[in-house]
Formats: sequence, C-alpha cells, structure tokens
Amino acid sequence: MKQIIVLYHSGMGHTAKMAEAVARGAAAVPDTEVKILAIEGKDVMEGRYQNDDLLNQLDESDAIIFGSPTYMGNVSGQFKCFADATSGRWLEQRWAGKIAAGFTVSGSPSGDKLNTLSYLSILAAQHGMIWVGSNIVPYGDPEGRNQLGSFLGVMGLAAQEPPEQAPNQADKLTGEHLGQRVAEFLARLV
Repeated sequence: MKQIIVLYHSGMGHTAKMAEAVARGAAAVPDTEVKILAIEGKDVMEGRYQNDDLLNQLDESDAIIFGSPTYMGNVSGQFKCFADATSGRWLEQRWAGKIAAGFTVSGSPSGDKLNTLSYLSILAAQHGMIWVGSNIVPYGDPEGRNQLGSFLGVMGLAAQEPPEQAPNQADKLTGEHLGQRVAEFLARLV
C-alpha cells in the first residue's frame, strides 16, 4: 500500500479545508493510505520547528503534498520554520524520489499565490522529489475547477468567510483532483 501525507499549515482553517479535499482525492485511488498532518504553531519554539514524530512520518511516506496559506506573498512563518527544519533530511536526501505536490489559499484571486507554489516546488526540488502539478484547463470545465488558472499546484480563494464557506466547492474539487492525480501517478511508479 502506498502512503501519501498531506502536510499543511492553516492559520484560519481555510487551508485545512483544502487539505481535507486533497486527501479525499488521494484516498479515492485504490491501495492508497492517506494521512493528514498539520504543522502547528506549538511546534515552533524559539523560531525552530521541533516535531520529530511528524518528520519521521514524512520519511516513511511515498508522497508528500505540501499546503500553506499565502501570507505576505509566501508560505506562512510556521511552514517556513518547518521547511528550515528539514535541512538535515535534505543533506541526506531522505526524500529523494518521493512524489510531491502543493496547494495554497489566500484572500485575493492572485494574492501572490504563485510565489507560494514556487516556494513549495523549489523545496521539493531541493529534496530531490518529483513534482506533480495540475492539468485542469479552466475554460469550460463543467465543475468550475481550476478557476484561478494554476498549473504548478492548486490555488484556493478565501478571505474573511468562515472555513465552512471558503474555499468554494470548485476550489475544493480542484484540490481533490490534485490528490487523485498524485495517487494515480504514484501507483504508476510503484
């Protein structure tokens, strides 16, 4: 059985909703085990991320789908602290060959979300991971998926609405598609 971990930080709950959607899509593929793990602020102590159990679980996975809100044009501070804590794993190339993908949510249609997805893909590349993007053409999609037109990863839109309302259903369906796409790609490789 292949294991995919959806790893995310969520400040207001919107990115957590997208993580759930991504996990649903991945879990729809047979022989796939999906775990959702949150990067929590309590694990950042004096500016350093410290949660060996979470990091060890990532080591054991076959794929990691990264998620972060876009704050001030990039990943959240909590996510960045996590990423910095992976440098030892990078040095040993523990995640080399794993499948990776990413998603983000912010309060405006652009909101510099592309920069966040670029950061996530570069993090994966530094670790020697294989990046999987989106392949949904936004024009004429019957479900309105990929309405923000992102191919590097998934973008969701949520401003001041509660997480139960945003990201909207089309954004969540886009996240489900990404999760399913990663799981199907992983199934072909293994």
